[in-house]
Amino acid sequence: MEPAKPALIRETFPVGPLQCNCTIIGDPVTKKAIVVDPGGNPELIMARLEAHGLKVVSIIHTHAHLDHFLASGQMKEKTGATLHLHKDDQFLWDNLEMQCRMFGVPYVPVPAPDQWLVDDQALDCGCGVALHTPGHTPGSMSFWFPRDKLLIAGDTLFKRGIGRTDLWGGDYPTIERSIKQRLYRLDEEATVVTGHGPDTQLAEEMRENPFVRA
Repeated sequence: MEPAKPALIRETFPVGPLQCNCTIIGDPVTKKAIVVDPGGNPELIMARLEAHGLKVVSIIHTHAHLDHFLASGQMKEKTGATLHLHKDDQFLWDNLEMQCRMFGVPYVPVPAPDQWLVDDQALDCGCGVALHTPGHTPGSMSFWFPRDKLLIAGDTLFKRGIGRTDLWGGDYPTIERSIKQRLYRLDEEATVVTGHGPDTQLAEEMRENPFVRA
């Protein structure tokens, strides 16, 4: 009988002017890591990676609102990691300067994504899969780590809330469908890492979320 693999390294912490949750996911054996939504404070992110002894291989984004990728260019420059996004959010990525102006946030240029994420794509750490969950934006993604029962939902699903749909490309029927048909069909015991605020449990949201119930 093979020994059980150790749990993934996972640390989530708020970054940037809008306090987006940035998450580090690391393989404890290979020490390869992905960084999800580096929305600011690149020095802090690098310090946490160093504390865990991890090397970033890819920087992945749940969507392309400014607060989720303000530090992506700096992280790529520091680590050489590739940038990943769903192509349906390219129009938002290309308009970072406009987004920053609207929210009064200083503009820092970000290079184009290196690769487009697609639905059911395996992630570079070899431990998870990308799920296309549009609605908050057309290219919104969630990231599912089945062995660890961990779901990174970005701004699609929050603790007792869902992502707003009144910004560019948002659509309520679409986000409702994404939550019911993709997220609520995952393991009910999963921990949900949200785009802002505290973690939640999938089973709790299925029962108690006032916007979308299972």
